Amino acid sequence: MSLRLAALEAYVPGEQPRDMQYIKLNTNESPFDPSPEVKAAVTSGRAASLQLYPEPDCTGLSDALAMHYGVRRENIVLGNGSDEILNFCFAAYFDRLSPVVFPDITYGFYKVFGDLYGSDYKQVPLDNGLRIRIEDYIGVNKHIVLANPNAPTGIALALSDIERIVSSNPNNIVVIDEAYIDFGGESCVPLIENYKNLIVVMTFSKSRSLAGARVGFAIADSELAADLNKIKYSTNPYNINSMSQQAARAALDSLEYYDENCKRIIDNRRAFCRELDRLGFDYLPSCANFVFAKKSGVSGRELYTKLKENGILVRRFDNPRISDWLRITIGTKEQMEKLAAALSNLTEEMK
Repeated sequence: MSLRLAALEAYVPGEQPRDMQYIKLNTNESPFDPSPEVKAAVTSGRAASLQLYPEPDCTGLSDALAMHYGVRRENIVLGNGSDEILNFCFAAYFDRLSPVVFPDITYGFYKVFGDLYGSDYKQVPLDNGLRIRIEDYIGVNKHIVLANPNAPTGIALALSDIERIVSSNPNNIVVIDEAYIDFGGESCVPLIENYKNLIVVMTFSKSRSLAGARVGFAIADSELAADLNKIKYSTNPYNINSMSQQAARAALDSLEYYDENCKRIIDNRRAFCRELDRLGFDYLPSCANFVFAKKSGVSGRELYTKLKENGILVRRFDNPRISDWLRITIGTKEQMEKLAAALSNLTEEMK
């Protein structure tokens, strides 16, 4: 075994079990199918030409994204999911000589990438309400990675706060991971025009129902985008397959469909939070497609296990600060009603 990798704790993805049918609320996938346009695109003759390598530049998809977000093609970087884009960022900028900071409770891949590349990183504690303290990042004079909304808390930062952070660290890269931005947050893509140190990372996995297609992208100043593309072409230039490129382009032509799905998820989130209030749960104000919740006096590990035994999957983390909290993906109205009923029964039994 590699001595360098012996101590590395790899990222642990959410469960994808095949042993039975679950109500699957553990990995923040969309409960809704891809649009009809996407389904048609991936069954077309062009998308099925799998004997050919995919287009490495992803020109058509890059142009469509540039038009959608009001930027230029040279501001776009495409990757095999947003995780690969984040990987590019760590590989390009964060090493022993270039310190980076991110919250102590956030997306687990940041720490994994930091360890993988030997980055000089610091995990900044969230406050007692599990919120990011803006002041911790103002003029910190280090590179910064923030998920907005944060995961697993779901709490979003205001655009004005993001701008304060970016503007106060002009000599450092600020990466804002917007995987969940479409469920109630405000994107900072408009700041790209004024700040050359900002990288915004996004995905087709959540709001656009394409988790299985693995398409992510970054929007950044052209010089930063060129850096990330250099990493891409030095490791895996054909990183997005042909069918996924076609699916993503079709998704951008289905905005009304996906906007409606986002509204449905937001409505389901609000309704579920009312049920959590009724059941006496604590939860954080979410702008994501999930809710972070706990029941006072109830073991998070035990509740997670009992839900799984009853055919419902949610996500729990071993971090001592949040070990009794559950991250619950927002599903369909019917799924959330079944979960609320299960929580009511199980927490009554666990008293």
